Amino acid sequence: MNESPADAVAREVREEAGFRVRPYKLAAVWDRARHPHGVAQPFHVWRLFFLCEITGGEPETGPETSEVAFFGEHELPVELSIRRVLLPQIQRMFEHMRQPDLPTEFD
Repeated sequence: MNESPADAVAREVREEAGFRVRPYKLAAVWDRARHPHGVAQPFHVWRLFFLCEITGGEPETGPETSEVAFFGEHELPVELSIRRVLLPQIQRMFEHMRQPDLPTEFD
């Protein structure tokens, strides 16, 4: 409530992973219902994907995380929580990192 999307992502990263970040690009806005996330929800969800720069902090778990780790594009865990994010979405974010001039994507 009363928080911009960029401020919310910075807060969430700090709370769930221990890092302070500066969101610098809104890479995608995707409608959860238009992607195969599994069970339909009784409410509407838009997924906003930001690229962020780490400005401080250190890896730290939170109430919603049991581990904090970084993975290379070809080292991603086999099992993902598809209710939250899909492999093609993560792969697309790597593409945005490689090509910073890509426009924001949306459904």
